[in-house]
Amino acid sequence: MIISKRAQNISPSLTLAISAKAKKMQEDGIRVINFSVGEPDFNTPTYIIEAAKKAMDKGATKYTPVSGIVQLRQAICAKLKKDNNLVYNPNQIVVNNGAKQSLFNALQAIVNPGDEVIIPAPYWLTYPELVKLCDGVPIFVDTTNFKITAKQLESAITPKTKAFILNSPNNPTGAVYSKAEIVALAKVVEKHNIWVISDEIYEHLNYTGERHYSIAEYSEKLYNRTIVVNGMSKSFAMTGWRVGYTASSREVAEAMQSLQSHQTSNINTPTQWASVESLVNPEGEKFLKDMVGTFAKRREYIAKRINAMPSVSCVIPDGAFYVMMDVSKLGKSAHAIAEVLLEKAKIATVPGEAFGAPNHIRLSYALSMEDIEKGMDALCDILSQ
Repeated sequence: MIISKRAQNISPSLTLAISAKAKKMQEDGIRVINFSVGEPDFNTPTYIIEAAKKAMDKGATKYTPVSGIVQLRQAICAKLKKDNNLVYNPNQIVVNNGAKQSLFNALQAIVNPGDEVIIPAPYWLTYPELVKLCDGVPIFVDTTNFKITAKQLESAITPKTKAFILNSPNNPTGAVYSKAEIVALAKVVEKHNIWVISDEIYEHLNYTGERHYSIAEYSEKLYNRTIVVNGMSKSFAMTGWRVGYTASSREVAEAMQSLQSHQTSNINTPTQWASVESLVNPEGEKFLKDMVGTFAKRREYIAKRINAMPSVSCVIPDGAFYVMMDVSKLGKSAHAIAEVLLEKAKIATVPGEAFGAPNHIRLSYALSMEDIEKGMDALCDILSQ
């Protein structure tokens, strides 16, 4: 066998066929309304783009330290102190090629072969594959109202448990854990002395009115047992710039830096300077406020339209820019329904099987209100037939 067992062990994408079909339709001139997008439809702010240009003009095109320029790591530390009441030093920050590499680095640093990693379902489809790439064992826990409870977490812990992945606000559900819910989880984690990988990439896309609470805030022990993952992609519409970062204990940070030094080395240098600007420029707060306000209006509209249909329903999401539509009453698999929506309604969606939610379809509202309205009209027409 030419292909390694590690590569063979990775599950093929359940969305590949639908994505390929949607792309082919678009290439053939057919207009497809894309509810499958996983990135803000806003342009990166001009001041961030200009910062990258300025850096290149000044010759900032060479290698940097693997973990990132100190100015960026200092800006990240300032952000974590201001937004999350977490105090880190620059040597505890590692800047990565997107939060996906951040997650991979974190798992590589702490997971040994056979270690179990608890993943609440529904989950972002890459989590279990990254665990498997590290020779770990993903342990799925079906959640209550899209959020794992302290009781469920404790029931899933075994002597082989190494870590728990917490994602709030959540992709694909939009669920947001309250401070009380996170504190309850933190007590279980602290009791059993496991690790937490806290994916906070959607941190600022929160419609609850409450401050985002990081599990690392709970106690000194949790601070030392948590690897916080965040980045620039969702908050500053910088998905293609590929900037993620981790904040952790110095020991774990050094391990991740060493791993990254042999994988990718530092991330793109001008992008690092643009990221500094994204974090320190006061215009960022207005950009973020406007973007969140726009998403909030779309969220209300799309949830209202879905819940007005007799055959489908949804829980109104509290964060991110996704809604999970319950299609269990339709009597078909989510994948089959997604194919029908694409073929007959020209709507691209993501079937829930990819997220461990076989009775749901994920729809993004990171597209224009005009497209959302047209898409909902087409969805209603198909489901009423």
